[in-house]
Amino acid sequence: MDSRTLTDGAVLRSARPGDEAGILACIHGLAVYEREPDAVENTVDALAESLFGAAPRVFTHVVEREGDIVAIAMWFVTYSTWTGRHGIWLEDLFVDDAQRGRGYGKALIASLAEVCVDRGYSRLEWTVLDWNAPAIAFYRSIAAAPMAEWTTQRLAGAELAALAATR
Repeated sequence: MDSRTLTDGAVLRSARPGDEAGILACIHGLAVYEREPDAVENTVDALAESLFGAAPRVFTHVVEREGDIVAIAMWFVTYSTWTGRHGIWLEDLFVDDAQRGRGYGKALIASLAEVCVDRGYSRLEWTVLDWNAPAIAFYRSIAAAPMAEWTTQRLAGAELAALAATR
């Protein structure tokens, strides 16, 4: 992704080595916003390996303003067996509270839409907490459609290990 300067002088760009602490701060900010302040186990070192190691499988676009990372979109590539094409799963979108209303969220999602179009990907998907009315309203404003018939399923922790042990 080419970096671009936004209207207020902030820069939207792909993450690069050295951004890990700012990205992690945004992840922590998202956890607080989502009422899970103690849930983050990620570290600067883990982010460095995941984003910039030998075989990165997760990517991040950032908004940098006055030297600080103030917004992130973390994503990875998916695959649709129905379309036979890849897509993007937006894992986290976060804009620092003090930076909201500047268009950073829309700029980040638009940058992912651009990646999808440029690469011939068929979808850009994500989840949102059902109580997050401001985010839902924002997503509707950019024409995102809810997948009302689908619910997210998860195996983690002890349940994940227990199922793996049945093999």
